[in-house]
Amino acid sequence: MSFIFDPFELEFMRRAALEVLLLAPLAGILGTQIVLRGLAFFTHGVGTATFPGLVVAGPLGIPPTLAALAVGLSFAGALERLGRSARLASDAATALLLVAALAIGIVLASDVYEAGAEVDQLLFGSLLAIGNEEIAATAIVLVVVLIATAAWRRTWIAAGFDPASARSLRLGVAVADWGLLSAIAIAVVVTLDATGALLVASILVIPAATARLLVDRLGRLELVAGLIALAEGTTGLLLAYELDVPPGATIAALGGALFVLAAVARAATRSIRSPNAGLGGRG
Repeated sequence: MSFIFDPFELEFMRRAALEVLLLAPLAGILGTQIVLRGLAFFTHGVGTATFPGLVVAGPLGIPPTLAALAVGLSFAGALERLGRSARLASDAATALLLVAALAIGIVLASDVYEAGAEVDQLLFGSLLAIGNEEIAATAIVLVVVLIATAAWRRTWIAAGFDPASARSLRLGVAVADWGLLSAIAIAVVVTLDATGALLVASILVIPAATARLLVDRLGRLELVAGLIALAEGTTGLLLAYELDVPPGATIAALGGALFVLAAVARAATRSIRSPNAGLGGRG
């Protein structure tokens, strides 16, 4: 078992593991809402939209977290306005803004600020380079999300399953929805250091999507999603260390593989449980 525990004798591995531990509850709480409310594309869009902000943060002397948060929230506002004024479907508007943001970020990185060497880190993160400031930021965001969940979880659930009834009960759906989108945006920002702009789904979406295949009850879904995120993050971290590969991409690949296995297992279980059509009706 030394090959599992020995790497964590290194300080940077302990910091990375602590970051994964703090991100896991976000994956359970917000990931569940993202999957149930159909916000996966929005989450990916916010992550990608922060890329231009991350590129210009260093040269302009702006803290990367603040730059990413400003651009991410601007993306959410632009998405809402574009959807209303241009009468575009939400997914189409998200796709347009996502492509535009990524293109602008690549142009800035390669031609304006000469940040080409750092593009991989911006896009895919660097979990092994997590510092104390990033860990503190994730801890603060986790506290904020827990407070928001305590205030609005009931409304989030009601609005997700029956929006009309939730509004009729005067549960403050509009405010709660903006709270949810804001919580997702700030969670995306603190996830960037670990996974980069392109792979935020590996933490905030894939574990909850996998858990959705395994359990049905909301409380269990949140718990299982958090445990899957923790397991995938820790295992991906160890694999990345042993194989000398990027940890963000490793976690994403591991999450995708587990999701496929869960989907196949669910389909096989349903096939076994369902009656054989060829044998029914005659006796």
